[in-house]
Amino acid sequence: GSEMCIRDRSDDLEHKRIINLVGKNCGFFPLEGNKAILLKDGKTTFESIFRALENAKSYIYLQYYIFEEGDLADKLLQLFQSKAKQGLKVRMIYDSVGSYTLSKKYIKSLKSAGVEVFPFLPFRFDRFLSSLNYRNHRKIIIVDGIHGFTGGINISDKYLKGDPDLGIWHDMHLQITGPAVRQLEEVFLSDWFLVSEEQLHLGNPKEFNLEDDKSSVPVQIVSSGPEDDFANIQQAYFSMITSAKKYLYITNPYVMPGPEILHALQTASLSGVDVRLLVSERGDNTIVDWSIRSYFEPLLRAGVRLFLFPDGFLHSKIIVSDDSLATVGTANIDMRSFEHNYEVNALVYDKGFAEKLKRDFLNDCLNSIELDYDQFKQRTWITKLKEGTAKIFSPIL
Repeated sequence: GSEMCIRDRSDDLEHKRIINLVGKNCGFFPLEGNKAILLKDGKTTFESIFRALENAKSYIYLQYYIFEEGDLADKLLQLFQSKAKQGLKVRMIYDSVGSYTLSKKYIKSLKSAGVEVFPFLPFRFDRFLSSLNYRNHRKIIIVDGIHGFTGGINISDKYLKGDPDLGIWHDMHLQITGPAVRQLEEVFLSDWFLVSEEQLHLGNPKEFNLEDDKSSVPVQIVSSGPEDDFANIQQAYFSMITSAKKYLYITNPYVMPGPEILHALQTASLSGVDVRLLVSERGDNTIVDWSIRSYFEPLLRAGVRLFLFPDGFLHSKIIVSDDSLATVGTANIDMRSFEHNYEVNALVYDKGFAEKLKRDFLNDCLNSIELDYDQFKQRTWITKLKEGTAKIFSPIL
């Protein structure tokens, strides 16, 4: 589908740099003719996912970092059983670190239902460090090569019921219907080859039913992993930050940017771009929390506005800028996501989509606590010590 590429469309010149960057790094250029539906939080996301899975005709591919047993996993197992009976191919990858609680019994049930299932980098003593360090953080579902899902949401009941410590988990997911799903599928197939040594080819989707082409949006997939030449997603984030002209709104649970992204954020803010960060007030790890907080002062000093989201745990990974470009995906703003994990994000080049994300972001900010630089500066030396100590660990967290 190179005829669908938008490499040369003059009205996309403002994004030419990021388009070329991702194209050069991943081989994916934006494709036209997609529907991109924003899915907020677990309930909406899983309703859409199950609707697409129930309507699957030929194959289902799934890949998750955290796959936890519970109501969702049970429901998926039943669905896979009935789909396999209908003769569909179901293939699944789970990360062996992220899904360490997944029982042998559950995996056995999957296999006896006819699901081909593999762990990503199963733990082996002879490659202890790499198997522990290189995690597959991607969350991908492909249905028939027509519908694709990616974003921050894992298969876990805490997205529906919350967890005892943090309450409800809030997150963002994305449903793509159209040609860009093929790019997501290629990412899955490259991981499938890593785990199974089986070289699969792209399926042949029957049709993309996009009734009204007016709502179609260009989507470009960006993926990155430890074996890539460059930190693709870090470079894409960097490019988004440095090319923003009016505003740059970022939601991310783990903001430990490292020097390059930190400088880019400071530079954008000092240049007059309205830079805002929305971070969860409470995190799921104390050391990580302190490490994230160690970056607050240098950001606030540069005029970046920081909002702490108080309700539950905010896990979304979103950037939106200038009513024209947005990304939804799996990558956090930290060294682990940039350099050690396998990650995937979708870039959406569309005004309507960006405006929707912006409205959602500003609404969340209204329900959040904004940090004041002068007040924040006056925190105790004990607090600063905790931040400084935690920061030392931030490259390996």
